[in-house]
Amino acid sequence: MYFRFSMENILVTGGSGLVGSHLKRFLPNASYISSRDFDLTREKDVERLFETKWERVIHLAGRVGGILENIRRPGEFIEENLLMNTLLLKYARLSGVPRLTAVLSTCIYPDVRERYPMTEADVNQGPPQETNFAYAISKIAMAAQIDAYNKQYSTRYNYLIPSNLYGEHDRVDFEKSHFLTALLGKILKAEKEGANSVKLLGSGKPLRQFLHADDLCRVIRDCVSKDVTDSFNVAPDENLSIREIAGIAVAVCTGDRLAIEFDRDSPDGQFRKDVSNERMKKTLGEFEFTPLREGIARVYAHYRETDVI
Repeated sequence: MYFRFSMENILVTGGSGLVGSHLKRFLPNASYISSRDFDLTREKDVERLFETKWERVIHLAGRVGGILENIRRPGEFIEENLLMNTLLLKYARLSGVPRLTAVLSTCIYPDVRERYPMTEADVNQGPPQETNFAYAISKIAMAAQIDAYNKQYSTRYNYLIPSNLYGEHDRVDFEKSHFLTALLGKILKAEKEGANSVKLLGSGKPLRQFLHADDLCRVIRDCVSKDVTDSFNVAPDENLSIREIAGIAVAVCTGDRLAIEFDRDSPDGQFRKDVSNERMKKTLGEFEFTPLREGIARVYAHYRETDVI
């Protein structure tokens, strides 16, 4: 029997970020906050936030960035994320929030495993990849805090572990953006400037699962509507190399008019981190993911229309 609550009494943190911006279409009556409204690293702000008796919290807020940002600012990443996650969960529990769903990342998984795709049981079976170690530790800590609360206080909180995300509402920043967002921005810039190629970091060999933000939002909506309290991965079956993904993007966006170059002196990051979606499908039923070509075409068209470069 589902837990009954008002769809309007839902708090979403990180409301101006990629997932939060997409989620507004799927949960239009929720209350969305950003860092402009509350500083979740400050206890007084978090305490004030929970003066409202929320029936569900969807925690999306976090300090995020691409591989270079993670390498350059590990202290900021771990400090800010540990503070906001710990305080948010603490005051959600103290104020009696019945349901909470937090969004993590597949970067919490071990850098190397003997078998792939990895399952939820593989978390904590080895250290995360070095280039985003600090960020990953903060997300692992949040998962541990949720599990500990459920065990000690009988809360019904859960977390989702999505693969690499992209979407129309991501911010294009060549220093801070994730791979696919930065790639589409570089393609758009090259077209505007009449360039013949785009240059990408690393060798192009690492493998990645890319998930359109709308797909994660549909999963979040289903967790709300079906009162799901299990934790699981959210990722498509497709697992492609960076070179293959770049090739698809160039073909979709330009008709193969641009060459792809790789800066092999730059770091690759984790070689592979593909995860299984078997538990997700058992929990929610069959789920149709947005095909990568379709998603890339949609995002690129949006970037061109909104003149992000």
